[in-house]
This record gives sequence, structure tokens and C-alpha cells, in this order.
Amino acid sequence: MTAGAKKAAKKVVVFDYGFGNVRSAERALAHVGADVEITRDYDRATAADGLLVPGVGAFAACMKGLREARGDWLVGRRLAGGRPVMGICVGMQILFGRGIEHGVEAEGLDEWPGTVEQLNAPVVPHMGWNTVKAPEDSQLFAGLDEDARYYFVHSYAVRTWELEVTNPNIRAPKVTWATHGEPFVAAVENGPLWATQFHPEKSGDAGAQLLRNWLDTL
Repeated sequence: MTAGAKKAAKKVVVFDYGFGNVRSAERALAHVGADVEITRDYDRATAADGLLVPGVGAFAACMKGLREARGDWLVGRRLAGGRPVMGICVGMQILFGRGIEHGVEAEGLDEWPGTVEQLNAPVVPHMGWNTVKAPEDSQLFAGLDEDARYYFVHSYAVRTWELEVTNPNIRAPKVTWATHGEPFVAAVENGPLWATQFHPEKSGDAGAQLLRNWLDTL
């Protein structure tokens, strides 16, 4: 690269399947230097350097919308090729095996075993700023202080991490926890698949640094 030349921005697609704050995610990613596109086009989303899957609302409705947009195939195809995917909020929840809301059970993408269920807390939804406990070797939280706070809006979460890795040749996922009434999974780093229960696009400087960390892996 010649002196003074700029490195090309990473191409990130925010997948628009009707269930996410796509404009907020677009602005946050552009702010940290990504070349961002909002689309539900399968081929463009497949070809991007990174795919961000947002999500708001009910687990079952999000899964229905994702399947109708072929998002389940898209996520599977990208991960099979080792191509980065990041889920946010319900976009993280649907990566697990199943979700139960108001007695209704729905199947997720089952990238990780586990159940999304209501938090056992004095007050739900969990709405506002909270700290997290990340592994020391986390790439997602690199450069961030332990007292950094992130913005959560949810009533449901994964309360128990069920995936056990016994093969020493396979790297176990890095799991970050938060507490609201009880511990719950706040983020996961698993090869090309990363996810957060909180909203980095609404988490100020800490969220921006986290998104930069993700872009640096693309």
C-alpha cells in the first residue's frame, strides 16, 4: 500500500428481514468506518465481509421473518464458509436452539444449544445500562474497561450455557455474562459467529469500540 493510501472499508450488510433497528445499526457501523448496506438480498448479504443480524420483538415472530427472507440459509451458508456473522438482541437469541415466550415454544437456528426464556428478576423488562463480565482473552471486549456499561432492552435471555466442548483440539466459545436478578448470557464469541444480547449501536463509546473490534476481524 502506498504512503498515505487508505485501507478499503469493510463491507457490512445489515440484514433487513423486518425485525430490527436497521437504521441505528447502519449509523453505528458507518460511524466506526464500515461500508454499510441495508438489504435482504441474499447474494449481496452472502458476499459481504460481515453480516449483522439485528432483532426486536418476539422470538417466534423474528424466526418466521428470518425464514421468509431465507435468513436461516444465509447464516448457515456464511458460517459454513467461515464468514463472519454478528447477532444483536433477538438476533442473538435466535441463534440458540429454542425460545419460549408466553408458553409458546419456537425453534431457533440451533447454532448453540440452549433455551431463551424469561428472566427471573424483580423487574422486567431489563431496560437500561449494565456492566458485563467478559473473558480475559475476549476479542469483542478488547480495550474496554470492566466498568464499561452497555444498553439492554429485553425480558428474555439465555440463563444457562449448555454447550460443553471436551475435545482439546476445538476452541470453546467465549461467553460473557451479565446479571439482572440472575446471571444471563450477554455475549458470545464462537469463531466467525459473534453475538450480543445488548445493543452496541445504543451503547455510546463502549458500543462503538466493540463494533470496531468486530470490524477488525473481518
